[in-house]
Amino acid sequence: MADAKPNPAPEGATGVLVLADGTVVWGRGFGAEGSAVGEVCFNTSMTGYQEIMTDPSYAAQIVTFTFPHIGNVGANIEDEESQNPHAVGCIVREDVTNESNFRSTQRFDQWLKANGRIGLAGVDTRALTRLIRLNGAPNGVIAHNAGGEFDLDALLEQAKGFAGLEGMDLAKDVSCRQLYEWGDGLWRLGFGYETPENASSFPRRRESISHRSEMDSRLRGNDDEGSPAPGKPHVVALDFGTKRNIFRNLVAAGARVTVLPATSSFEDVMRHEPDGIFLSNGPGDPAATGEYAVPVIRQLIDTGKPVFGICLGHQMLGLAMGAKTVKMHQGHRGANHPVQRKEDGRVEITSMNHGFAVDMDTLPEGVTATHVSLFDGSLCGLEMDGGRVFGVQYHPEASPGPQDSAYLFEKFVGALS
Repeated sequence: MADAKPNPAPEGATGVLVLADGTVVWGRGFGAEGSAVGEVCFNTSMTGYQEIMTDPSYAAQIVTFTFPHIGNVGANIEDEESQNPHAVGCIVREDVTNESNFRSTQRFDQWLKANGRIGLAGVDTRALTRLIRLNGAPNGVIAHNAGGEFDLDALLEQAKGFAGLEGMDLAKDVSCRQLYEWGDGLWRLGFGYETPENASSFPRRRESISHRSEMDSRLRGNDDEGSPAPGKPHVVALDFGTKRNIFRNLVAAGARVTVLPATSSFEDVMRHEPDGIFLSNGPGDPAATGEYAVPVIRQLIDTGKPVFGICLGHQMLGLAMGAKTVKMHQGHRGANHPVQRKEDGRVEITSMNHGFAVDMDTLPEGVTATHVSLFDGSLCGLEMDGGRVFGVQYHPEASPGPQDSAYLFEKFVGALS
């Protein structure tokens, strides 16, 4: 890694990463051609690369995958967490491998190209990850040109011109534009996703959510085919950049879900007569999004209705409660993050994706820290009013192998009147 100007492209290089400090990383481009700017981060997940690329929380970010073999399960429409990819590019060690999965409908590199996203292979991702760990997440430009022609000076200026995620409100960019009703439940092999149309014949999935048996009977009735009981509790979700599987888990826990844009007012929410309010994940700085969202969240808390937040929603809950948020040095991104539940010491293996966190030292009286990261002790959960209002920093819907945290959806839906 060297200064931008005296580092000519090696033979065969068709892709490059240029960081704002002048660092140049050469490689082999794949996917779409062009250039894109963003914050460079790393993700330690061994699977789920398509879900990561389509997670709106990765807007304006370039994802370095630490797992060397990316592309082995291909791509398919069922695994997309939103309508479009939101990460602007990805960096991998090895060339994208041939897909080896019966669910695959497209190679990962072809999927990237079709969706206008840039990939860079042949990179020493260990060295790049170490750089991020030591110096923090840098701003950079990822570029791909089949002819190997790059203007490094222009790319460096593009990287320097990126303002960074701190102070940036991205929720408005990735949120839905109008309200809609969400009806799909969880996925099952051989059946796909549960929908209102196939619910009556969809097999029960007690294994889909941990500890469901008693809750399943109470929330969905005793129909062995799993058809939803009438009069399900109504959740109104504010979409700050949500993942689809969050709504599927809310439906599976027994809720009816209406989704509203990030900029919705208190009156917009309440006219739908919610039994509870959900605050979604999303990208950017929670303090910036909170300028318009936090006053609404405070009003929603004051209604006395249950409120549940995940990731960005958790951070803005913290702001609404009177705490502060901070930009993290490198962030937490991966599917192997141990989190300890303070109530009983239980450790949950979680999936995370965040570069900001609620500062535990700023929690006001009456707000309780419920979960902490065993990696660095950062706050991963909070609650107030005996748990009526609560949030977690991690992603309980992501199921990183185990489903340690699925109980949170049952807790929320179970509290709705």
